[in-house]
Amino acid sequence: MAVGPEIRIQEFTGGAMLYDSSRAGNAAPGWLERSWWSGRGVVSEATEGRGSAALIEADGRSLVLRHYRRGGLIARVSSDRYWWRGAERTRSFREWHLLYHMHRAGLPVPMPIAAGYRRAGHTYSADLLVQRIAGVRSLAAAIRAAPVPLGTWMAIGRCLRHFHGRGVCHADLNAHNILLGAAEGDVWVIDFDRGSLRAPGWWSDANLVRLERSLRKLTAGLGAERFTAADWQMLLDSYLATGIQLQQLPALQAD
Repeated sequence: MAVGPEIRIQEFTGGAMLYDSSRAGNAAPGWLERSWWSGRGVVSEATEGRGSAALIEADGRSLVLRHYRRGGLIARVSSDRYWWRGAERTRSFREWHLLYHMHRAGLPVPMPIAAGYRRAGHTYSADLLVQRIAGVRSLAAAIRAAPVPLGTWMAIGRCLRHFHGRGVCHADLNAHNILLGAAEGDVWVIDFDRGSLRAPGWWSDANLVRLERSLRKLTAGLGAERFTAADWQMLLDSYLATGIQLQQLPALQAD
């Protein structure tokens, strides 16, 4: 993917960082270290996810720093190490590039600031720094608190249709990765680790199936009114009724 002249790569001992100099002209490797921010007393922990994200309030900016961690059985072997296949194929660089192009295309995603990796032999660890979206909560948190209005389900369907229309496949679309703002139509999507750009196909239906499955799992122990058949039908109707001109983003570097 082509990028603008504001994008820089800074190498350092054992790794490198990719950053947007228009957003972080004084970026340094410490920006991708939780301990560096903690030393300034500006870090708080995210309340959702696998405990790998830090919320940062510093110099008038709100940021989110995420350390990439493995899930599933392989995490018992290595919690945060990945096989080295080149800088541009690191999890952090690939997600940063995808966010960069989605943000430039006007899709509702966090603004990427910096990404980096630290290599040791044949493996590496990775981190991503993005602008925090103010005044939002996850769809999961909203459902736990109260039934979500039908207008919000409509907005979610419309939002997802715009992503799919641009060829964006989210690898883990679930209720935690959809954020809602104060206004009924404010919807964002986050966490594009392992996300990809694809030609139109059945993958978009699989995305929606995965989201529905996560919603049913989330609400299994809650009241039946927290997620109803009418809610899901409203999302689908809005998704299908959203007329957009398919305009796929340029392809990421192949695996």
